[in-house]
Amino acid sequence: MSWQMWCAVLGASCVISLSPGAGAIASMATGMRFGLRRGYWNIAGLQLGLLLQIAVVAAGLGALLANSTLAFTVIKWFGVAYLVYLGIRQWRASATDVSGVDGEVAETSGPAMTLRGFLVNASNPKAVVFMLAVLPQFITPSAPLLPQYLIIAATMIAVDVVVMTGYTGLASKVLRLMRSPRQQRATNRTFSGLFFVAATFLATVRRAV
Repeated sequence: MSWQMWCAVLGASCVISLSPGAGAIASMATGMRFGLRRGYWNIAGLQLGLLLQIAVVAAGLGALLANSTLAFTVIKWFGVAYLVYLGIRQWRASATDVSGVDGEVAETSGPAMTLRGFLVNASNPKAVVFMLAVLPQFITPSAPLLPQYLIIAATMIAVDVVVMTGYTGLASKVLRLMRSPRQQRATNRTFSGLFFVAATFLATVRRAV
């Protein structure tokens, strides 16, 4: 891959990661509730989901997903249901004094947070279809494909880690300002609403024809 082509990949990766979406919402919600250090578990899960999306496109399954109404619909509604589930959990999250957060954090395991992040990205068929439309533009068919996809994957994941760390870190600052259960409850419900908005947006997505 040429230097110019890699710069194009880098630019596209920045635009994709910075665009508000379910991953950004999940990162901010996790940062607000658990802080930046534990938020990396969620970020790791998001990257595993992103890696799966890239692998699906590289394997040619993305074309099947784009052309199959059934496959697209099943994955889409699974994603909608999962975002609604996250919204409900966020709404019902307990509000405690900031001084007691460490004890509550211990109740949520790192692997569980990683799985949650993975499902957020993996259950978005629109992202796979979008990558199917974008990634081939950076691929040279006459050159070996695997190294090119590895470079693209490494670039996209590196950029997304930086961006999601920023979202998580910014939200973790909010946690320090939440000094009362009332403030925490209001913040939880704000993020709950954002999950519901993301679910509504995903529900309106239609397969391109």
